[in-house]
Amino acid sequence: MRIVVLDDYQNVARTFGPFDRLGAEVTVRSEHVGDVDQLITALRGVDVVVAMRERTPFGAAQFSRLPDLKLLVTTGMVNASIDLEAAAAHGVTVCGTEGAPGPSKATAELTWALILAVLRHVPEENRALRAGQWQTTVGTGVAGSTLGLAGLGRLGSQVARVGRAFDMDVIAWSENLTAARASEVGVRAVSKEELLTNADVLSVHLRLSDRTAGLFGAAELALMKPTAVLINTSRGPIVDEKALVAALHAGALGGAGLDVYDTEPLPPHHPLLAAPRTVLLPHLGYVTAQTYAHWYPQLVENIEAWSAGTPIRVMS
Repeated sequence: MRIVVLDDYQNVARTFGPFDRLGAEVTVRSEHVGDVDQLITALRGVDVVVAMRERTPFGAAQFSRLPDLKLLVTTGMVNASIDLEAAAAHGVTVCGTEGAPGPSKATAELTWALILAVLRHVPEENRALRAGQWQTTVGTGVAGSTLGLAGLGRLGSQVARVGRAFDMDVIAWSENLTAARASEVGVRAVSKEELLTNADVLSVHLRLSDRTAGLFGAAELALMKPTAVLINTSRGPIVDEKALVAALHAGALGGAGLDVYDTEPLPPHHPLLAAPRTVLLPHLGYVTAQTYAHWYPQLVENIEAWSAGTPIRVMS
């Protein structure tokens, strides 16, 4: 059995996952393979592929050119980059990993790291101090300001609780959000327009879909306060990148903290890299030692169970 682990950017798969006990040929690739032809070449003759979240797409075009592929295992039980119908049509079993209470809070924690880093100019002050300067910016506190949440699911609710602990006024909107649900979390449900016009910090916690792609474009960003900051730890395409870059350069927004992008890894010389008042992270929301220590052993378990003819955690 040949196994390839894809997109192990930090080269830690063998550290967190007991792949040695599989007794198989395991190849770990730390570089991202974005080109489809190069991906097919890298996976030719491979029986099992381990995919990390939504880093590498697998659709009909990939499955049809990988006749030896029989098992695709991915972190998480939802991966929008995998076409499950196409996998089934080509006889490929797809298995995922289950979440855990601790690791599931990792993205919410990073959301607050971004909020505070943007508002208190943490990266700038760090660079200035190392260059021999002292107190070069004036930060903005969060107490008494308004935290606006686009989405009040599991992650949005976690972020809301921290906002309340910081004595912020927390408001939320999504297409299906009810006043009763918002009240359960201790926040106020508002309209989309109210969310945009009132938020001092707007944090996005929605799933990417046809309905949410481009949800925050030029018109929506224009409704926000020029001092407001936008935080996105959800999915890049929910926010129009071109509109966001334009708003930042025009001084129409106070700043942005981003962990997700339309294209990942973010290409060199991307316009966001030169946009002012930004803190940019390489999709680290779920990347913690606790999360990896939970996911990677399950990936190995999935391979073992499938090899024994009793696959577990099968995605459908």
